[in-house]
Amino acid sequence: MPAETPPAPDLLEAVRQFIERDLLSEVSGDLWFQCKVAINIMGIVKRELELAPAQQADERQRLVRLLGREGSIEDLNRELARRIRQGTMGEDTPGLLDHLRASVIEALRIDNPKWIGP
Repeated sequence: MPAETPPAPDLLEAVRQFIERDLLSEVSGDLWFQCKVAINIMGIVKRELELAPAQQADERQRLVRLLGREGSIEDLNRELARRIRQGTMGEDTPGLLDHLRASVIEALRIDNPKWIGP
């Protein structure tokens, strides 16, 4: 990527601000609603680009500690779900509830950070 190209999160933020600041006041009805949806989607995508890599690394480390084995994040999550379904891991499993809480908070930091506060 050429050095003069702004990072993707910055490009998304510029478009989001344009729609919110300049376009939203000029439209109404269904188009206004669709603009609000677009603004929210761009915010989610921007946060995902910024936060997801570190969050996924943290989640994978928690899963490795919890399950006691290596693997991809997808494989480890499948294994965790299987163990929970089978009843071999439950709320009394050390670290499980902390992992689940952390995973939900990480998802909310991307999807709707207002739900978790500052």
